[in-house]
Amino acid sequence: MGVSELPAQPFELLPEPRYNTPMRAETVLPGWALFFSDWEVREEAPLDDGLIAGFQERLKGEFAGRDLSSDPVVQAVRKLFRAAGTDPTRYRPSFEALARRMLKGEPFPRIHPAVDLANGLSLRWHVPCCVADRDKVVPPVRMRVGAAGETVESLRGPFPLEGKPLLEDASGVYSTPITDSKRASVGPGVRRAVFVAYCPAEGFEAARLEAEMHAMAARAARIDCAAALG
Repeated sequence: MGVSELPAQPFELLPEPRYNTPMRAETVLPGWALFFSDWEVREEAPLDDGLIAGFQERLKGEFAGRDLSSDPVVQAVRKLFRAAGTDPTRYRPSFEALARRMLKGEPFPRIHPAVDLANGLSLRWHVPCCVADRDKVVPPVRMRVGAAGETVESLRGPFPLEGKPLLEDASGVYSTPITDSKRASVGPGVRRAVFVAYCPAEGFEAARLEAEMHAMAARAARIDCAAALG
């Protein structure tokens, strides 16, 4: 299903950015490309069931008769995990973890329109995608590898960061391509979010991602998206 074939939604994309300085990373690990976007959520309306079903049906069609590990993008992300010092079969990239659940027939997790849209984009692009509370992410942002003994209070509880790719702001670690920090998590009442897609640099097409992100946002919720390459 192409971008133009996504089911119509009773929402619209707000026409103008609300951010003077789009989020970006000052440093990025070799081999990675980060696709950032500042989002403004105008309405905490749930994503339409038809759009959610479209995410799942597309994924099932792409991986009918083949394993996730056969996908070139999945392979590239796994290679980058290993380069950082992480076994991707023990600490799975968030796309793989979500896709495995979807392919088993488990329900799509409905959390917040921004989180749900990020998960939908992750399923479409086959890369980890995360959102954080924009008001709790304080630039400068940089990407690095976690140090020995380093941890973060994540959505899963204390999470070991050694050998994990991560993003940190002026207050500390706020995101990884595995799980996000509790400190900057998106929940009820959050209206400003910062989205990031953790992409392999090889084959990275920022223009395509931006076009697909805007197309999905226009059909998913009242979210204003301003894209930036980090």
